[in-house]
Amino acid sequence: MSLGGDDGYGGDYEGHEPRRARGAASEGHLTRTRLPEGDGDPYGPPRRAPGRAGKPSRNLITVVGVVVLLLAAIAFVNRGGGKDGDSSNGDTGGTGTKARPTAPTGERPVEGKDNTTGIASGFAKSAQGAQSAAANYTVALASADMMNPDRRHQLISQIFTSSKVTELQKKLDKAYSKDFLEKLGLDANGDAAAGMTYVSRAAPIGTKTTTSTNTTATVEVWCTGVFGTAGEGSKNPVANDWFTMTVKLRWVDKDWKVESYSQKDGPAPVNSDNTASTADEIAKAVQQYGGFTYAR
Repeated sequence: MSLGGDDGYGGDYEGHEPRRARGAASEGHLTRTRLPEGDGDPYGPPRRAPGRAGKPSRNLITVVGVVVLLLAAIAFVNRGGGKDGDSSNGDTGGTGTKARPTAPTGERPVEGKDNTTGIASGFAKSAQGAQSAAANYTVALASADMMNPDRRHQLISQIFTSSKVTELQKKLDKAYSKDFLEKLGLDANGDAAAGMTYVSRAAPIGTKTTTSTNTTATVEVWCTGVFGTAGEGSKNPVANDWFTMTVKLRWVDKDWKVESYSQKDGPAPVNSDNTASTADEIAKAVQQYGGFTYAR
């Protein structure tokens, strides 16, 4: 469950209740059919000129050429698979190659994970490292664990700078009040009623650094997610949402930590005509499919 848009916990942490997510779906796709060449039977093979039967077709040559180019591209990308250290070279990750906007780079994202929360830690001191940290922290802040007081306190202690932990803990304890949890069909510990499954999971689509220095960075994380309660007769059915989380980070004790964050709606694609799954299918999906460690 994510926090409110422009009135979320960014900057001075103005206190507002977390909002419910609104649904949207992914874009549709169109398919084009290419008809056979030639003026003969449209359902038969294309006609060939006399004396050329033994030569490969232009289509075959094109396919072979594309395969060769793909293999060359894969080989080029895999050249960066060696051990990487911390880097302060911004988006190049120390490799001299500019980071692409839609694919991970060669820089190793993290050194490990926290044993208590399972959240990645040890991010590189670079623009890439900050984006990886922001993506993973956004997933944690939008997770169902934020509904449970004990788990929420553990997450806050790991994710935020030590100077912000006490202040933010009080703010979020007030936001995730008993009344708010009841509106979601949850008890004081963030647990759903018998036969129900509470779902709150976000997936980053992309990241962008808007400002950065040697020790600070502001990163926008574009996300989609599923939020709600799955079960027979649920008053808060699971729906999907699109939002952008803005995370302000500071380099502290050899890692990136959050100082503040805020959220706004979108960008959201056009709704598709997908058939909604049953509550049981959604509940099983959340239980059976694990999450990821996200890397820029």
